[in-house]
Amino acid sequence: MLDSRSPERPASVDAIEFVRFCYRRRRVGWPELYDEMCAVAGRGLYRGWGSDELRAEGIGFSLFEMPALAVVVHRVAAEEHERRRIDRAIAAEAAACHPATEPATESTGPDSAGALGYARATGGV
Repeated sequence: MLDSRSPERPASVDAIEFVRFCYRRRRVGWPELYDEMCAVAGRGLYRGWGSDELRAEGIGFSLFEMPALAVVVHRVAAEEHERRRIDRAIAAEAAACHPATEPATESTGPDSAGALGYARATGGV
């Protein structure tokens, strides 16, 4: 059986999602994200979990556990960066295929005279 402090212990899916949650809160890399993860765990902001629950999932905050945690952080940051790159590419392609129309304004909308112009035109002003 692996010790929970063992660097060979793989992080669970929930552990990966915890790191992703922290990364999305504050898009920084290692070691800055370590501070965010400690703050989130200390306040129980992720599913109400503290350091004990996270340790059971493979996330440890001790000096001994930092190398394994850094690997998870780098993996999640790379995945998130790639996801954002793909999202931007999809948005750019969609914009190229369907150019945005000019938003309706008082001078270009269906009622180009606007409410005041209507009132003037009907003798109401």
